Amino acid sequence: MKHLTCTSVLAAPTQSLPEAKCPTHTPAGLVGNTPVLHIGAPFTAPGRGFWAKIEGHNPGGIKDRTALHMVRAARERGQLLPGARIVESSSGTLGLGLALAGATYGHPVTVVTDPGMEPLLTGLLTAYGAVVDLVDTPLASGGWQRARRQRVEELLAARPDAWCPDQYNNPENVAAYAPLAHELVAQLGRIDTLVVSVGTGGHSAGIASVLRGFFPRLRVVGVDTCGSTIFGQPAAPRLMRGLGSSIHPRNVAYDLFDEVHWVAAPEAVWSARRLARDHYATGGWSVGAVALVARWAAHTLPAENRIVAIFPDGPQRYVGTVFDDAYCREHGLLDDPPADDPEEVVRPGDRVVTRWTRCTHVTDPLAPAGAQDAGDRTVGVAR
Repeated sequence: MKHLTCTSVLAAPTQSLPEAKCPTHTPAGLVGNTPVLHIGAPFTAPGRGFWAKIEGHNPGGIKDRTALHMVRAARERGQLLPGARIVESSSGTLGLGLALAGATYGHPVTVVTDPGMEPLLTGLLTAYGAVVDLVDTPLASGGWQRARRQRVEELLAARPDAWCPDQYNNPENVAAYAPLAHELVAQLGRIDTLVVSVGTGGHSAGIASVLRGFFPRLRVVGVDTCGSTIFGQPAAPRLMRGLGSSIHPRNVAYDLFDEVHWVAAPEAVWSARRLARDHYATGGWSVGAVALVARWAAHTLPAENRIVAIFPDGPQRYVGTVFDDAYCREHGLLDDPPADDPEEVVRPGDRVVTRWTRCTHVTDPLAPAGAQDAGDRTVGVAR
């Protein structure tokens, strides 16, 4: 018989939360205080497991937190005027969060995206009142991501009163996740290892920086996707959305990471589907990739090591991709299960990775060579 262990939702103590929540009877008040779920056998080996923070219990996902926070902060600073339009590039989850923030604070929202956005998500954004602006051609450098950002600049130039959160470089994107970290401390008490996906760099930096203040020896494991430039690999076409990047977001806190894992799309699909079957809890590309790495960490680290994985969203928007057999067969995603262990590279630039691969030399690829060497993190360094 399969067993799953779930904690109840535990609200973090009021004094632990950096900002007051909206009243619980409002849509924005539904954001936060998400549950944690213990993931063990049969997804992991018997006697081994990890805790998952289920951010899919927010109305739109993890980025509800940062959308509300960035909009509120911009209004307080006078950068976002009452009733002004919000314009931002998004592959999906932030778009939902901005639609929620727009409804909460009275702002129209335009989400600039590309053909890779799932039809279900496009429909939801439209239903929530957002305008979906679709770019139709990727740029030679930066691909779809840079094409979307270029379109955002065009829309801002046409509407001088409009405002863009710039999630890739806005420090408020990082600050928004302090409450999530405090929730984890209140729910679990001690955390030894954090496994977290990296896209804009917001939730990885925001959660890890606060947790390391509580737990100086915390191990932080970043999860990226093959074809992403964030940690020094060359850009390549990417099927997975929600993690990875074709540009270099400046919110990524490279100094916080002890190691990074790149995960390929078939490996993330296997993990997401297996997680759904074994534990009735799953999500899309990011959840699959993070769960795969957390599963490996639970197998390789001491049994008493308390591992927390951040699951950014739920499975709903992926019924036509990750959980659709025809889509997965078309893209060669059902061929083989992942290996038991990742491949290893000493440095990100050693070779192009095309499957699950681990690296313990984490540096900012845009930093000078000397600064990269000084920032090297090596497995086993005591904290």
